[in-house]
This record gives sequence, C-alpha cells and structure tokens, in this order.
Amino acid sequence: MQTQSQTQSQSKLVPPHGSAELKPLLLEGDAREQALELASTLPTITLSSRERGDLIMFGIGGFTPLNGFMNKADWQGVVDNMRLQSGDNKGLFWPIPITLSAPKATADSLSQGDKVALVAQDGEVMGILTVEETYTIDKEHECQQVFTTTDPEHPGVQQVLDQDEVNIAGSVEVLSEGEFPTRYPGIYKTPAQTRQIFEEKNWKTVAAFQTRNPMHRSHEYLAKIAIEICDGVMIHSLLGALKPGDIPAEVRQEAIKTLIDNYFKQDTVIQAGYPLDMRYAGPREALLHALFRQNYGCSHLIVGRDHAGVGDYYGAFDAQTIFEQVGKDDLITQPLKIGWTFWCNACNAMASDKTCPHDASEHVKVSGTKLRKALSEDMEVPENFSRPEVLEILRNYYSSIAREERAEIKLTGASAV
Repeated sequence: MQTQSQTQSQSKLVPPHGSAELKPLLLEGDAREQALELASTLPTITLSSRERGDLIMFGIGGFTPLNGFMNKADWQGVVDNMRLQSGDNKGLFWPIPITLSAPKATADSLSQGDKVALVAQDGEVMGILTVEETYTIDKEHECQQVFTTTDPEHPGVQQVLDQDEVNIAGSVEVLSEGEFPTRYPGIYKTPAQTRQIFEEKNWKTVAAFQTRNPMHRSHEYLAKIAIEICDGVMIHSLLGALKPGDIPAEVRQEAIKTLIDNYFKQDTVIQAGYPLDMRYAGPREALLHALFRQNYGCSHLIVGRDHAGVGDYYGAFDAQTIFEQVGKDDLITQPLKIGWTFWCNACNAMASDKTCPHDASEHVKVSGTKLRKALSEDMEVPENFSRPEVLEILRNYYSSIAREERAEIKLTGASAV
C-alpha cells in the first residue's frame, strides 16, 4: 500500500488518498465496447441510486484507491474502526462503507470469479463486477455506527434498511458516467480535471466547499474566509439524489454561478459538481467528504455548522470534532473549522462567534433549511439572508411549484437556532 507521506513527483497538490496517483476504473474506447458486449450476456444486478453514484465515483477515481465494492472484512473494519482490513489497502483510513447489495436469490446463484452486469434503474449498463464474496450484514449495527441512530426516519438509515438482503463484493469495471457529463456540462468534473485546473492556476492549497444547497450569505462568508487562507476555493456541489424539499441541482448551479459572477473576485473560485447521493451521515460523511476531496486535489475542506447533517441527529459541530479522532497520517486534507456565522445588525456585516462582540439578539443566523422554508411558504426573506440575484432565481423556482405540491420544511436541530 502506498503511504500518505509519498508525494507525487511533480505536482504541488496533495497526493490522492492512499496512492501516488489516481486510480480511475472507467473503461474507454475498444475496451469499453468489448465490455458492453460481454455485459449483454451476463446476469444483472440493479443498482440503487446511491450505489450508482458510488460506482461512478469508482469510475472517475473519486474513491481512489478502492477497486470495487467492499468485502465483509472491509465492511466490518470500516463500520467499527474506520479502517480497511484486507488486501493491499489493509489499515487504510476509510470512514463509510461502500457496498453493493442484491436479492438473496441472485447472491445464491453467484460464485467467486463470476461476472455480473451492474445496471441502473433506467436499464443503462453502468459496469461489470467480478464477484469476490457474498455476505450478509447487521444493518442496524451499520446504522448505529455510521449514523449514530437506527431511526428509520433518518434518510441515510432508510437507505441502508432498504438494501437487499446480501452484499456482493468485488472489483469493478465502470462503463458509464451516467447523465452527469451532458446534464451538467462545465460543472461536473472528474478528479483528474480539477487537478489539471488547479495546476494551471498554480494553486497549491485549495479549500473545498461542500454544498447541497444554494449558497446564502453565511456560505458566501465561509468561502471568502477560505480564500483568505488558501490559493483558491472549489465550490463542490452534490449532483446526485437528495431528500424531498431540497432544491434541484440545476437550480442550485444557476444560483451559485450568479453568486460567483457577482460577488467573488475572478479566478479565486472554481464551480464544480460530483455524482454522489447524500447519505446525511453528519460527522462520518464529513470525513468522507475530506477524503474524496483529497482525490480531487484539495488540501482543505471547509467544515462549518451541521456539516452533512439532517434533523437533530447531530450536534452543530460534531462534524468538526470527529476530525480529532483521525491520525495525522490518515488524511492529508484538513478541515477548516469555522464556528457560527451570521449577520450582525450591530456590526452591519457578516461575522462569526469568534469575531463579533455583540449580543445574540443582534444576530441573524442563516441556514439553508431556514431559507428553503421561507421560500417554500412564500414568506418574506430578510435581505441579509441571501443576495438579491440569488433570491430571484430561487423565487422563480418555487413559483413554478403549486403551493400544495411543495414539501413541508421543518426546522430542527441546528437549523432551528
């Protein structure tokens, strides 16, 4: 296994996780055509939306150095200790299991070395898996360890509980990136592409800003803090599936581009997107976000309030403190930990709990959930919540949805403060 201390021979950027180079598993050209022909003769496994996103990340090298879906030893090691337990990557830090499930009848029909076509729910052949192992898991144990809850109301828990009965482990050959390159041209980028962009800009330190929301004033403030510290910022949006009530990726991307064009200095920010679904795993997902941003070439991950959280399952800053459990050689990409940020009426500016001397009665705390709730219910949005150009885009989106068809937005946990 390559150690994290190994450096790339010429690049100034952080090396990929656990490897001296990216390991994309996407086939191209004749190799892809031959694999597609083979796939048409194979038994199939239909991927869930989450599994499809994970497979694409294998394809583009986002999950370097993994070569496929985890076996039982790795599942157990990741769930219990956040470490892989087999093969060349034994002992490598990894915070969330990346697994594939199948019905028991399908699993029973497979033997080690068999090949299976991996098919999206729309029928597209996405890849081929070579079976290493089939195994069952304790789903509730995974949920408790990864999400700190077994509550089926938690959307990430529900994903795990909805999995089929048996996990299928094995290496993969990836045949498609799905709709992402054509649906999000200029936004969807592979790790190789972002690294090339950073190199061309001569950036050495890059902070990733993770978002599943349009950017409000607090998000803008966080990104600008990072620009002061690093050479540049990659605003990196999730393009996969979300929960009901979240704003579609196309609308978010338009809003983010408008914000960048109007309120950021040119050549300080890159807008990009990646193909995963949200797991809403809070602290553990923050670690995964840092890990695969290392593969994208980022030296830092901005971690603010309630990173990757949902409801009131996690404390406001649990996603920051979990990084203290990670060894110094486990993860090169480091968190930029930023506390409560808000608009202060007395300061007449954005501020944080470290910089503002005024009483909390002067603070307007902004969250993506509050903004979505106000817009969904046609409430007045304070001008210090979001930039007017962004609000116009979001209001146009909500006006296209009948009031009775809009998902109910509840304020819970840190978003209710």
